[in-house]
Amino acid sequence: MIPYSVFLLLSGVFFTLAERIWPRHPQPVARRGYGLDIVYAIFNAEIAGSLVAIWVSGLYSGAQVPQWREALGINALLRHPEWLQLLSLLVVKDFLQWGVHFALHRVPALWEFHKVHHSTEVMDWLSNWRFHWLEVVVYQTVLYLPANLLGLSPQVTFGCAVISTTIGHFAHANLRWRIGPLKYLINSPEMHIWHHVHPNAGPQDKNFAISIALWDWCFHTAYVPAGPPKKIGI
Repeated sequence: MIPYSVFLLLSGVFFTLAERIWPRHPQPVARRGYGLDIVYAIFNAEIAGSLVAIWVSGLYSGAQVPQWREALGINALLRHPEWLQLLSLLVVKDFLQWGVHFALHRVPALWEFHKVHHSTEVMDWLSNWRFHWLEVVVYQTVLYLPANLLGLSPQVTFGCAVISTTIGHFAHANLRWRIGPLKYLINSPEMHIWHHVHPNAGPQDKNFAISIALWDWCFHTAYVPAGPPKKIGI
């Protein structure tokens, strides 16, 4: 299992190259706000994310946890293949994060933290990391709490984090790709760019998907027109 930092580096190289070949809008690598987003990426991914993982894992280090799983009847998942455990964790985690994201937009006090993410006016894959550290606490807790409660292996948890991060980079990327019918399942650049639309350039509070776009289509918050908005940010 490669270190998460190595995965982030490889992912960054891939999406940086892809954005040069298939850009939605031609823009330099070192675009406006690039240095700030690098700082956010290092802090949120490596420092804050690691601290949350250690904290949540510590909550479940006691000897009583296996008894909790048995009493709640949740040991059955561990008897299934790791790919099914991974899929189950991804779906549960993503639905919970969709609900958190919805609340970040609808509760004024929470929006004060979340608007940091929407402050970007030039978006690419690195914009995925521009957010307040409290969002790291919330989103990472939503990942690690179910994983530790269910007793899932580090490989399953790591795999879930890799998939979520990759889709997050893809959705924020400056790419002109359109993914056809897959837009009903996976968050994508054509969909997520409209989540960042400026108040004067399009409808607000749409496309809350983190990884799985299905939730937005189910709850009628999806909005995917033919082209990108003329302006993003707040």
